[in-house]
Amino acid sequence: MINYEQMYREKLRTAEEIVSNIQSGYVCCCPTGTGEPEAIMNALTERVLKENLNNIEHHLMLASRRWKYWEPELAGKIKHVSWFTSGASRPVVQDGRADFMPGFFYENAVRWVKYVQEADVFYAMVSPMDKHWYFSFGPAASEAHAQMSVARKVYIEVNPKVPRVLGDCFIHISQVDLLCESSNPLPNLGETVLNEKDIKIGELIAEHIPDGATIQLGIGGMPNAVGMKLMDKKDLGLHTEMFTDSMVVLMESGAVNNSKKNIHKGKTIATFGVGSQSMYDFIDDNPAVEFYPVSYVNDPRVIAQNDNVISINACVEVDFIGQVCSESIGAKNISGTGGQVDFVRGANWSKGGKAFICTYSTAKDDTISKIVPALATGAHVTTSKNDVDHIVTEYGIAALKGKTAAQRAKALIAIAHPAFRDKLTFEAKKMNLMV
Repeated sequence: MINYEQMYREKLRTAEEIVSNIQSGYVCCCPTGTGEPEAIMNALTERVLKENLNNIEHHLMLASRRWKYWEPELAGKIKHVSWFTSGASRPVVQDGRADFMPGFFYENAVRWVKYVQEADVFYAMVSPMDKHWYFSFGPAASEAHAQMSVARKVYIEVNPKVPRVLGDCFIHISQVDLLCESSNPLPNLGETVLNEKDIKIGELIAEHIPDGATIQLGIGGMPNAVGMKLMDKKDLGLHTEMFTDSMVVLMESGAVNNSKKNIHKGKTIATFGVGSQSMYDFIDDNPAVEFYPVSYVNDPRVIAQNDNVISINACVEVDFIGQVCSESIGAKNISGTGGQVDFVRGANWSKGGKAFICTYSTAKDDTISKIVPALATGAHVTTSKNDVDHIVTEYGIAALKGKTAAQRAKALIAIAHPAFRDKLTFEAKKMNLMV
């Protein structure tokens, strides 16, 4: 009989000993959020500085914190590749000291296997080993298995603060080359403060969500505002990419019980999550919550198997034809496509489904309209004019599916800030979109 306890002890090292195996030119990767192994990554940074290693690539979906290896003195030593630029990684990407990877979130596994092909090292932070000799990736299931499948070496950082999350997010001790232990706090996004516009948008969308619907909420105040307006709904389901604190509230209130879902009935399904410690405690060993790889959770064909899927996401700007930019300001990258298109398409294909994309009507103290004749020069189109369904501002909802170009322009101008409507109408006429 294999002695797995002994195997654990034989593989146990310090973080410094683990990173001594990483050399110049290596390609490294780790899962997002709670999967980022803090002790290992900090030890790697120190080794790179001391031993002058160079040209190490580090691939990460969405960084949950600022890392020391982004400091200017490490430029060219550890190159960060962001698969979704976060607030933490945005400065280093925009300064040109890091790169970013375009793509749909659900295709991450395919992209890892097809384009990255091989990584030298996969490292991740995981929960303690259970009685069956498995560690859980916790709420960091999204790309963990895909990254691990292309790595020559697998290193893990065992942290008792990582929740043991159920679903398809486990790794066996026999799959691990080396491990270390830590007890660093998990990333916390902090409390989302909702403003009057968020609340109004939340109210508008909540009116269109029937009892029994299956919900996806994106990142940010507006999607969270929708979540807080659903407390009086009944028999809601959750099939979402990101699990957040607002979803704990919905489940504990009884609004979400997943009883009307066609697949994973009775279960909340997600692919990653970042939140408060109380959220991590809620999902720990909770049979009502399961995390799966993003290649499954975000596949539009899987999403659409549930009826009445309601997708809620946010954006930067929308043009008259319905093109949505959610990831750049002009050509300047600020985030990524993420799962917005995955869930827009899944909702569109779902029986009774609807996809809502939200934006404030203005920016910079009401000096800039977010409804525009054409996207800014260099803007990255996230959701195409052919996929877009509903656009929402604090002034209303524009339903664009099945509308002509002229009808779309008129509907969007109607939900623009009143101060800009005359100017937008003038521009639409110049473009022959309104006669």
